[in-house]
Amino acid sequence: MGCSQQGDGRDRDGAASPASPPSQRPGSGHLVTAITTQRAPVSAQHERPGTLRLRRLVRLYSQEEGRITALDVFEGDAVRQGQVLARIEDDLLRAELDKARATRAQEALDVERLADLTRRKAASEDELAQARTALAVAEAEVRLLQTRLDYTRVEAPFAGVITERLVEPGDFVTKKTHLLTLADPASLIAEVYVSELVLPQVALGDPVRLRIDALGGQPLAGTILRIHPTLSETSRQAPVEVRFERIPDGARAGQFIRAELTTAAVPRLLVPFRALRQDRDGQFVWIIGDDGTAVKRPVQSGLRIADDIEILTGLAPAEQVITRGFLGLTQGKAVTRAEPSEQAAVGTRR
Repeated sequence: MGCSQQGDGRDRDGAASPASPPSQRPGSGHLVTAITTQRAPVSAQHERPGTLRLRRLVRLYSQEEGRITALDVFEGDAVRQGQVLARIEDDLLRAELDKARATRAQEALDVERLADLTRRKAASEDELAQARTALAVAEAEVRLLQTRLDYTRVEAPFAGVITERLVEPGDFVTKKTHLLTLADPASLIAEVYVSELVLPQVALGDPVRLRIDALGGQPLAGTILRIHPTLSETSRQAPVEVRFERIPDGARAGQFIRAELTTAAVPRLLVPFRALRQDRDGQFVWIIGDDGTAVKRPVQSGLRIADDIEILTGLAPAEQVITRGFLGLTQGKAVTRAEPSEQAAVGTRR
């Protein structure tokens, strides 16, 4: 005898039928959170470590050989422009100069005598010309010896501070011996290395905030003075020189410094850094396709700006990039974008 089935959710034995799993419900899918990409002008701040360096530093060498007779300056001494810093023994040069001056005087007398004889037809023009040539050679010899004598006095080419003293009075030095090093304290700059990705967004005169750890880390104002034209082949970075608006007291060459550069606002397509994934094939993000399924999209990233990262290639504006809910996510899997009230729960599952 047949009996009709009742739609009460029970089977023929009267047991309750199990409920359908949520993933099989109409319109349900893997729960994720996502953002919609857009390109907008964004300026970025980049902190770079660096070192204080003296831009104007001169190594003073001997241009004559001899014994050091005077050297009265030491490291840390301030000197004025033109001040005599060292003297080299000059007795022999002075004697040679006296001899050259006497020779010049004799040659001058010979020229006068031959000129008088030539006027009286008692000497030839050739003899007078030879005498004048001998006088010119004697004058050149005097100038040469005078110059060499001047080289025995080593003078400061500018006002500054002695940073190195490498010889002592009584030492015998040859030509091209490094005697002293002179630095201009007003030329102190900060030198930092900047990535090739940041260089296009900085320019001469841009403001920079500086911090010197040894002086307490207080912010100091500066501007970009110079951007070097070549990059390191290993780090792909270039030196950037930053000038202080006012050099702080206690700042010294060689100190560690932090420079914060603010780049110009340029259009960038940013996604949260947590959305960027990596596997053996490279970087990628998950997006929600037009059919509501997960799509793995290879991308190339650029600068990281705070908690976001710039996407250079692989994404376009108005695409939905998944930011949470990666656990169990696979290519082509149906996904559902969480409402704001559900996002916390998705975040716990990543």
